[in-house]
Amino acid sequence: MLKQTLLKAVEAGAAELTRFFNGSFTISNKEGVNNLVTEADHAAEKAIFDVIRKEFPGHYILSEETGEIVQDSSYKWIIDPIDGTVNFANGIPICCVSIGIEHEGEMVMGAVYNPFLNELFFAQKGFGSTLNDQLIRVSDTHELIHSCLVTGFPYTYLDSPNGPLQVFEKLIRKGVPVRRLGSAAIDLCWVAAGRFDGFYEHKLQAWDSAAGFLIVKEAGGTITDFKGDPYSPYQPHLIATNGKIHADLLRVVNGGEL
Repeated sequence: MLKQTLLKAVEAGAAELTRFFNGSFTISNKEGVNNLVTEADHAAEKAIFDVIRKEFPGHYILSEETGEIVQDSSYKWIIDPIDGTVNFANGIPICCVSIGIEHEGEMVMGAVYNPFLNELFFAQKGFGSTLNDQLIRVSDTHELIHSCLVTGFPYTYLDSPNGPLQVFEKLIRKGVPVRRLGSAAIDLCWVAAGRFDGFYEHKLQAWDSAAGFLIVKEAGGTITDFKGDPYSPYQPHLIATNGKIHADLLRVVNGGEL
């Protein structure tokens, strides 16, 4: 029942993305420049809530637009109704619905759905990760210098040592390809699928990474914070890799040389 409800929820949210995409909708701005929220975000969130509340009205919900709906429950749904809102608002089809389910503080299920590319990623703890029902695995690249990486930049720039631009510059000056798609959930899923060898980002929220975090782990990847400690979606720093380049990317992100 939990899995079926999760899949119904991401599909309901994705139906709203499809309905609004390249159409006319209201757009407003949150904290920071170009930190957008659209009419479609709210519509997708409502559609997702409706599905969850029908089956599990007592479950705790944490969602990007509404925030926390606190319930006395061991289950928490962590929701990003549109991850990649700037892409969505500009008609760029690299955006998705992302929902993770936490049970007693542990991520147990996650789904990320991009209806424009017809890609549904899903993971359940202990059962692997799939893309459209086919098992996926991380890449086999062993050297950071030969890796294809992806990153993102925060709306409010972090002017700190080894910040996003400094790490980016260090990598690209050595010839390492580093992409920026504009959706952390998709970045994580594409690491899980072996399209990227690694992903790092300096400032994420729980709804950005909750589902993708589990999808990477279940696909055989490694995901930590910047200290190399086990990753928690409730802190901002993330490194996700195929495991083979993890130590090297961790060193570079912390100011070391390639």
